Amino acid sequence: MSAVTTARTALASVRPKGRISPWWIMIGIAAVLFLLAVLQLVTGADDLASSGTLRATLIASVPIALAGLGGLWSERAGIVNIGLEGMMILGTFGAGYFGFHYGAWAGVLGAAALGAVGGLIHAVATVSFGVDHIISGVAINIIALGATQYLAAQAFSGLPGGGATQSPTLGDVQTITVPGLSDLLGDIEGSNIFFVSEIAAFLRAFVTDLSLLVVLAIVLFVLTFYLLWRTAFGLRLRSCGESPVAAESLGVNVYRYKFIAVLTSGALAGLGGGFLALVASSTYRDGQTGGRGYIGLAAMIFGNWRPGGLLAGSGLFGYTETLGLRRGGESVHALLLLIAVLLVIIAIWQWRRLQHLAAGISATIALGAAVWYFATDSVPGDFTRMTPYVTTLLVLALASQRLRMPAADGLRYRRGSAG
Repeated sequence: MSAVTTARTALASVRPKGRISPWWIMIGIAAVLFLLAVLQLVTGADDLASSGTLRATLIASVPIALAGLGGLWSERAGIVNIGLEGMMILGTFGAGYFGFHYGAWAGVLGAAALGAVGGLIHAVATVSFGVDHIISGVAINIIALGATQYLAAQAFSGLPGGGATQSPTLGDVQTITVPGLSDLLGDIEGSNIFFVSEIAAFLRAFVTDLSLLVVLAIVLFVLTFYLLWRTAFGLRLRSCGESPVAAESLGVNVYRYKFIAVLTSGALAGLGGGFLALVASSTYRDGQTGGRGYIGLAAMIFGNWRPGGLLAGSGLFGYTETLGLRRGGESVHALLLLIAVLLVIIAIWQWRRLQHLAAGISATIALGAAVWYFATDSVPGDFTRMTPYVTTLLVLALASQRLRMPAADGLRYRRGSAG
């Protein structure tokens, strides 16, 4: 068998083996809304699927999703990007500085540009010099934190409303509201019709005060899917993460594609940080990312390195964070019942697949959640703030058996190794 034939065989696994139909996505969303409607009816928690909660979920999910999307670009090209958190931090400062001096959309560009600078550093270290990907990413996180603290003290001290740890108030990115449709859906939501009101609330979240940056994030997800899974460019980029030696033997400039992927990764993570400064809070603050870069990385892994799964994982983490901030004790307490039921179903499925240990663990956690729900009336505030991080650990533990990372992810590659 020739070298070219071997390379083509190795790259065959890079091609998509199918896709989820949009109809299945709509059915999945409807199923989630139905579960929340049932949960509201059973527990009496009336804020689980309101338009306010869902709109806040969008705001909480987008920074995580953009960070995860950046990680997806990088890791599909074979570069592990632990530095997403640092690139988000750079993005928050970029949004704060350029947003204050030149306007909100300049802040968006500044956030993406500074995030791309972090990506460039990571690419030079890992691709050009072969530095261990984890070490490089951790170094970027540390450097970004110290650099932005120094730059913020220089840039914002003495300004009205600014200081060493925060910027003055930033300009707003425009929002979209469809007046007639928003009011109509609000009336249907207020009628409290089982399941119908939940669907109206979901739709109303997308037509009421919807930030243009949310729209941009959705467009970036669609564009990423198209570029990486429907174009020759995407096939070459993903081949660098599966088998760079085989890709090189077919004429792919592996270094170039890795650089493009990591630069894009940094820009997307920086944009996620900019979203926090411009939309979520209207100001830059020190420590604003709060570990969302790491949660974005977890969402990407939960989504099996695919945009659709990443979006679902980001929504889950954003939703749990939102519940912790809005009437957290009551809402999170209601979720305990849902968690218990879902884990029982998962335990039965695992038992039927002869995964007895995993089934036992799922059943034990389900029992604990059920006991907690029936023995208490609310969840302590400290735990509600932990909810997104606990969710991260649980979903990764339950999803770990079906995950498949790119075959060459995190491995050093040197040009000419195809021999």
